[in-house]
Amino acid sequence: MSRQFPSPPALLVAALLALAGCRSTSAPPPVFVDPVSPAQRLAQVEALASSVDDELSVQPLRDPQVEDLREQARHARGQGDLAQAISALEHALSLLDSDPALLQERAELALLAADPHQAEQYARRALDLGSRTGPLCRRHWATIWQARQAREEAINADSAHAQIEGCTVPPIQRF
Repeated sequence: MSRQFPSPPALLVAALLALAGCRSTSAPPPVFVDPVSPAQRLAQVEALASSVDDELSVQPLRDPQVEDLREQARHARGQGDLAQAISALEHALSLLDSDPALLQERAELALLAADPHQAEQYARRALDLGSRTGPLCRRHWATIWQARQAREEAINADSAHAQIEGCTVPPIQRF
């Protein structure tokens, strides 16, 4: 009497079915909930970036159309219309995409919109184009710091925070 054994593919299917029945269902990994609100993050940026009383801050001449759009964005943000504020700054950036202050304002709106990845991108671009000293420099690094904190990148956030102090240059001592 000859005995027939199941073919190797049939054994494989049977083994996989047996293992599938043993699989345990695990809960999905916890989702990070940022304990800091976007408004609180922006308040941190504004607090760290404020001007030092005796610090020199040079402001370039501004395009009137871009200034109108910046004012529209400030007004919309003040009214709580974040989408309109973003739209106004996007329009301004389409006219003048190399203005570090404009890019920084857009970075701050991204931070306020709870989009830390985009906030860091705009702040980095502003930093690449702008001054390495003064209040605007501090705003760039503070935004990057807050964006990284919002993404739970503690070491990278600490590195960005350490850069903030380097933006303040003491005044020239004249005797």
